[in-house]
Amino acid sequence: MSVANSMGTADTPTFDTLALARQLIREESVTPRDGACQQIIADLLTGLGFTVERLPFGEVSNLWAIRQGSEAGPLFAFAGHTDVVPPGPLDEWQHPPFAAHVAGDLLHGRGAADMKGSLAAMLAATDSFLRARPSYQGSIAFLITSDEEGPAVDGTVRVMETLASRNIAIDYCLVGEPSSGAKLGDAVRVGRRGSLGGELRVRGVQGHVAYPEDVVNPIHLAAPALAALAATRWDEGNAHFPPTSFQISNIAAGTGATNVVPGELTVQFNFRFSTESSAEDLQARTQAILDQHALDYQLDWRLSGQPFITEGGELIPAVEAAIQALLGYAPQLSTAGGTSDGRFIAPTGTQVVELGPCNATIHKVNEQASISELQQLAALYADIMKRLLPAA
Repeated sequence: MSVANSMGTADTPTFDTLALARQLIREESVTPRDGACQQIIADLLTGLGFTVERLPFGEVSNLWAIRQGSEAGPLFAFAGHTDVVPPGPLDEWQHPPFAAHVAGDLLHGRGAADMKGSLAAMLAATDSFLRARPSYQGSIAFLITSDEEGPAVDGTVRVMETLASRNIAIDYCLVGEPSSGAKLGDAVRVGRRGSLGGELRVRGVQGHVAYPEDVVNPIHLAAPALAALAATRWDEGNAHFPPTSFQISNIAAGTGATNVVPGELTVQFNFRFSTESSAEDLQARTQAILDQHALDYQLDWRLSGQPFITEGGELIPAVEAAIQALLGYAPQLSTAGGTSDGRFIAPTGTQVVELGPCNATIHKVNEQASISELQQLAALYADIMKRLLPAA
């Protein structure tokens, strides 16, 4: 394994961002597998003077690494994940998803944008920062998991519980999720909506469609209630978040026969909610609507994450200043998109932002990332570190 360039200077990384990204992509680390990704990262961080600890939980691989500059000063952490979503139909890929193919300025492969490219940029940035500023105030850490794209129950959330038990508090956290839209750095995530999922089972009485007097059709019973849920205005949002949304994602009923009324209907739905609503309030209002329609039902809930927002502090201005200085424009501060592991880090009081590559191809066939933008991302990360970790 070699990702170093011996010709590097204090202003350019000795780690080759592209070479490292390709090495990580070649590991088929579909959730919750990590392959050798975290070992590659651990070896490089050890060489940079980090103390590296492996924190496995269940099938999930987690890594916590820390390098202390001085006892005084903030703890700045990079957070990311080595797991990727499945590639999908292999015959639809222009290049094999784990071949890390390079064509012009594009790096092709599963994880190029989400988020092995970001991990490579983090490592290159850290190397660059440490050579430019070998003595600094504060500490640098890496929190890496293989359970972000999956259930997310044995990954970052478990690491944060471990850190809390040790009284370790992260001051600033930069998550490498692909936040950018049309160009690198045009958007920075400063918060995320909460995610609340429900599975509704409406019970009826199965029977022959020709004898409606002998059946209770759960589809017919549930339809008005589902329409009422879809039409409800849950809140108006606020300056940081759009209004809370309700979406039905799956409906299942029936035996497959056209002449049988089903005995049960299953509906899966999800709320993406703002800080104007609480999970408890959404649950209560949902159940009140269902009760109004006199359904015989069972409802199970899963809260995937609370909404969070970073306001004030030093992290956002440092990110904005770095993007302005290196790219020449101001980013949009956004809370759009799905959930991220930032939802497990922000509740501890940590300032959290997400900054990463363009997200146009994430989770799609033919995922790709701009090589030049990954190299610019490494420079952005290094500049942000310099703004937050002053010389000792």
